Amino acid sequence: MESKKVLIITYYWPPAGGPGVQRWLKFVKYLPDFGIQPVVYIPENPTYPIIDEELASEVSDKAIILKKRIFEPYGFASIFSKNKTKKISSGIIPNQRKQSFTEKLFLWIRGNVFIPDARVFWIKPSVKYLEKYIQENQIDTIITSGPPHSLHLIGLGLKEKLSVKWFADFRDPWTTIGYHNKLKLSASASKKHKDLESKVLNTADVILVTSNTTKKEFEALTTKPIEVITNGFDVEKIEKQTLDEKFSLAHIGSFLSERNPRILWKCLKELVKENPNFKKNFELKLIGAVSQEVLDAISEFKLDKYVNNLGYVSHKTAVEHQRKSQVLLLIEIDSEETKSIIPGKLFEYMVSERPIIGIGPDGSDFAEIIRNTNTGIFVKYDEIEKLKASILTYYEEFKKGNLKANAVGLQQYSRKSLTEKLSKVLKSEI
Repeated sequence: MESKKVLIITYYWPPAGGPGVQRWLKFVKYLPDFGIQPVVYIPENPTYPIIDEELASEVSDKAIILKKRIFEPYGFASIFSKNKTKKISSGIIPNQRKQSFTEKLFLWIRGNVFIPDARVFWIKPSVKYLEKYIQENQIDTIITSGPPHSLHLIGLGLKEKLSVKWFADFRDPWTTIGYHNKLKLSASASKKHKDLESKVLNTADVILVTSNTTKKEFEALTTKPIEVITNGFDVEKIEKQTLDEKFSLAHIGSFLSERNPRILWKCLKELVKENPNFKKNFELKLIGAVSQEVLDAISEFKLDKYVNNLGYVSHKTAVEHQRKSQVLLLIEIDSEETKSIIPGKLFEYMVSERPIIGIGPDGSDFAEIIRNTNTGIFVKYDEIEKLKASILTYYEEFKKGNLKANAVGLQQYSRKSLTEKLSKVLKSEI
C-alpha cells in the first residue's frame, strides 16, 4: 500500500538544539512505521539560538526535506548586540528593572513590528512555493508547528488557496504564553495577535496541543476538534551511567529569569546551615543557559560554592547527566499562564530512574503526570516545609544507596506510541 504523504512545516530542525526541535524530529522518525511519508519544510538559513550538531544523525533517511531561504531580522539585529539578541530569541528575557535601553527596544520591536514573530517574512514566499509543490506532488494533508506562530500563517495561506486538510500543532500556547506580556505590546498589536490566533484556531481542520489545560483554553475560542498529544521520551543509546558521588540536584535546560525558585534556594541554604553532612555532600548542577537573575539569587543565598555550572551541552550529554544526577529539578514559573506548560524534558527525566522534584503553580498539568507515574514529588511555591522534607528524605535514601525512582505507566509517553496516536489522527476523517 502506498504511504500517505504529509507536509510538515516547522522552523526548528537539526542542527537546532533545545526542546523545540525534539517533537517533530521524533514524529518524523516514526511516521514511516505507520504508513505516512513525511515531507518536511524548513528554513535554509535559520537563526537558531542553540546548535546541536549531533542531532543531525537522528533525521530519518525516509523523510523528504524541503528548504527555502528566509529573511531573519534577528540576523540583522545581532550586528548591534549578538548576545542580547540570542538571549531574547531563546526566551531569556531579563527582569524589566534590569533591562538596558537596547533590550527594551528589541522587545518592543519584536512585539509590535514583527507580528506574530520575527519569522513573519517567511510567510508569503513559503505559501507561493508550497502551493506549487503540494499540487505537483498530490499532497492532501499539511501540519504547521508553532511557535514561531508565523508558521501557522503559512498553513492559513495554503488552506485558503488549496483543498488540503490542515493540522495546526501548538507546542506552546500563543497569546497566553508566559513571555507574551513581556513584549511591551500596544493595544493594537495585542488585538492583532488575538485576531490571528482566533483565525488560525477557527480555520484549521484540527488543532493539536501538548496539554489538557491548553485544550480547555482553546475550546473557549474554537469549536474545531482539539487533540492532546503530549511530548515524550525516545529510546536513547546511552551507556549506563555511574551515579554522581555527591548528592547532586540537577537542573537541565534553560533557567529563565522568572523561573527563579527562591523557595528552593531558601530550603537549600537552611539545609546546608543545619546539616553538616548535607553541606559536605551537596552539589547543585546547572546544565543549559542560566539567566543572570538566577545566578544572582543563588549568590544571595550563599550557595555559590556548591554550584557546578556546566552551561549548554549536547542533547546526548544532557541525557547522560539525567541518568547520573541524584535528583532532577523541574521548575516552572509561578503563574496562571504556565499551568499548561509541560516541559519536554519531563518525559526524559521520567525514564532516567532518578527522582524528580517539580516546583510550579497549583493545578500544573505536569504535576499530575509526576504523581500518576510515581516519578517524584511536586510542590507549590508556598510549600517550603514539604520541599525541605522531601529533599531530606531523598538525601537519607542517597546515604543508604537506595535513591531511585520506581516509575509506572511510562509506555504511553514513548515517542513511538505518541506517533502511532498522531498517525491515527492524521488518517481519521475528523
